[in-house]
Amino acid sequence: MAALEETRTSVRAEARYVRTAPRKAQLVAAEIRGRPVPEARTILAFMTRDAARDVEKVLSSAVANAEANHGLDGDELYVLAATVGAGPTLKRWRARARGRVARIKKRTCHIVVELALPDEQVVPEPVRRPAPAAAPAPEPEAPEAEEKPKRTPRKKASETSTRSVEAATEKPKPKRATRKKAETVEPAKSRAKKSTEDEPKAATTREKPSGSTSKTSSRKPKKTEESES
Repeated sequence: MAALEETRTSVRAEARYVRTAPRKAQLVAAEIRGRPVPEARTILAFMTRDAARDVEKVLSSAVANAEANHGLDGDELYVLAATVGAGPTLKRWRARARGRVARIKKRTCHIVVELALPDEQVVPEPVRRPAPAAAPAPEPEAPEAEEKPKRTPRKKASETSTRSVEAATEKPKPKRATRKKAETVEPAKSRAKKSTEDEPKAATTREKPSGSTSKTSSRKPKKTEESES
């Protein structure tokens, strides 16, 4: 394995389980095989097949690997190999006439793109980057003593005693009588008195007329005359 890494001549990228039929992707891969990277990108950009979008993603991934890991220029590379392999097929079903079922096959594929320098030049070794330094662990802080809440100072006995004495010596204020109520009660009483005085005395004792006699007085003498006769 060490000898193979020293004589590496290509940089590759792979996309697995792509939801495209292998035959459709193979037709696209055949168009860019053996072409420089800038030319392959323009072909894929103007191609009308849907599989061209998937192959273009794999090509851009291979160029990014060459630039980031090996320090190469992507425009100087060319497509050494572009292969498409068949992946697992998803089985689905569809209802048909007379209670029958038709099979639906949803195929997948694996796309591999390899890039190389012209004249079969050796690709330099991957750039070794220093591992990111681990952040220093924060020092455990010493537990601070919790400050107890300050209590409110108690009142002295002398202050409380003086306040209680003052409250006891204070005289209650006399309540003021409401004027409106007195004014409304007095006229009601005066009106009641006037009504009783103005009533006519003839209602209780009727005065008898002087010239006329009652029916009872006229009848009595008649009875006496008849008895004497």
